[in-house]
Amino acid sequence: MELLADFLPQELSLPVMLALLLASFAGSFITIAFGIGGGVMLLAVMASLMPPMVLIPVHGVVQLGSNAGRAALMIRHLHLPALLWFGIGALVGVALGSALAVNIPGALVQIGIGAFVIWSVVSHPPAWMKRWPVVTGGLTTFLTMFFGSTGPLVATYTRSLGLARHGYVATQASLMVLQHALKSLAFGVLGFAFADWALFCAAMILAGFLGTLGGRLVLNRMSDARFQWALNALLVLIAARLIWSGARALL
Repeated sequence: MELLADFLPQELSLPVMLALLLASFAGSFITIAFGIGGGVMLLAVMASLMPPMVLIPVHGVVQLGSNAGRAALMIRHLHLPALLWFGIGALVGVALGSALAVNIPGALVQIGIGAFVIWSVVSHPPAWMKRWPVVTGGLTTFLTMFFGSTGPLVATYTRSLGLARHGYVATQASLMVLQHALKSLAFGVLGFAFADWALFCAAMILAGFLGTLGGRLVLNRMSDARFQWALNALLVLIAARLIWSGARALL
């Protein structure tokens, strides 16, 4: 426990730190085992426990590390051409998003994330996102500057490639590495003090990598229908709490 305390930023207590490490493990486990959902779940948990104004930059670094570990483990299944056009759009999206992201009040961030999480559970992205990867890369990277985890939107493009399960996981992880790397770089340029959160992010990334190792063991071995239902229900409940908290702060 004393060792974990060394990783704590001043804004977090030890019980919160432990809860976030568990969420990082679970998020990576879910993502590699079931293809999607872990990033949104982690974002929702982090938004419930962390200061709103540090949420998006810190979540981006954690997701960068978690997806990098996942991509490295699955690198031989990567569909490399998918990165090109998506990456061009992502460069445009991060440039536009970085001009606006720092001006959003914390309460609006909570409400926006809550609404985004519910939308990602109950709806489907438009079909044009599959056909125009440059637009998909630009739009999702722009949105991730505000709402953190756009994995469900990026997955629309990845699914359209018709890849096998391992190829899907590897390619989706690689696209998210690119997106979160650009976002983290942008927040660094904007002046976010990543050094204050460096040890915490390292601990979260390690927990996420352990989750990736565990989730890889069940890839293609587990039926996820009931689990996906439970996950969606949990996400909606957490998102509703975020919207309520943000609305109360504005009133």
